Amino acid sequence: MEVEMKIRGLMMDPVTNMPIVILKDVGGATILPIWVGIYEANAIALEIEKVATPRPMTHDLIKTLLLGLEAGVKKIVVNELKDDTFYALIWLEKNGDMISIDSRPSDALALALRLDCPIFVDESVLKSSKAATAGADKVSNEQLRQWLEGLNDEDLGRYKM
Repeated sequence: MEVEMKIRGLMMDPVTNMPIVILKDVGGATILPIWVGIYEANAIALEIEKVATPRPMTHDLIKTLLLGLEAGVKKIVVNELKDDTFYALIWLEKNGDMISIDSRPSDALALALRLDCPIFVDESVLKSSKAATAGADKVSNEQLRQWLEGLNDEDLGRYKM
């Protein structure tokens, strides 16, 4: 089963100094942090902030290609957590056919923002992620920061892009 989530924000991991994308369950209070690379975080941040770039970024190019080919992104799914690495699928529709494409979650999330398509996380990923938590519905940025700073190395694992 898949849980629909939204990007709650971006923050820096105070321990590793790596960017973290925070996903939050739209129907509840589950939070899933996904550590991403600097460039991928920048691509996500540019779209969240609606910053225009002088030339198309990679995810903008992919969006343009998909639209030109009349293929739509129906959803993205963070579908697996294996050896502390998250995996995702981009689900495309072309002429009524559904096609799944393997992707890094960071790229899938950047594309989902640009195409305004839903983001899902497989329940098995939420259950197996040591860093997923169910928090209060109105988690403030400060509470989220404190929660993340309170995680130890065992909680965090070594999540990779």
